[in-house]
Amino acid sequence: MPKLLVIDRSGKKSSIDGVAGLSIMSILRDRGFDDILALCGGSCSCATCHVYVHPEFIERLPPAGDDERMLLDASDHRAPGSRLSCQIPFSEALDGIEVIIAPAD
Repeated sequence: MPKLLVIDRSGKKSSIDGVAGLSIMSILRDRGFDDILALCGGSCSCATCHVYVHPEFIERLPPAGDDERMLLDASDHRAPGSRLSCQIPFSEALDGIEVIIAPAD
């Protein structure tokens, strides 16, 4: 089963099983990462699932859409690798992806 490496806001690093076809947001929320609020449920209308994606994986992701870029632009914590985890479909090709849960805005 493909894995995700997750660093939560306290700095704790966890390796979890991913499920191909689900968004990274759904996987994190379902695995009990309370730092991911996902207030909009994955409809790309908030930024409460903001993560930083390890640079090695950025090119493997679909490009951010206009709505995602707009929401990230409004974040005080936007940085290189910033993405909304609801907009990242997990797949076997992302096995080993590392994400850091961004601070809350």
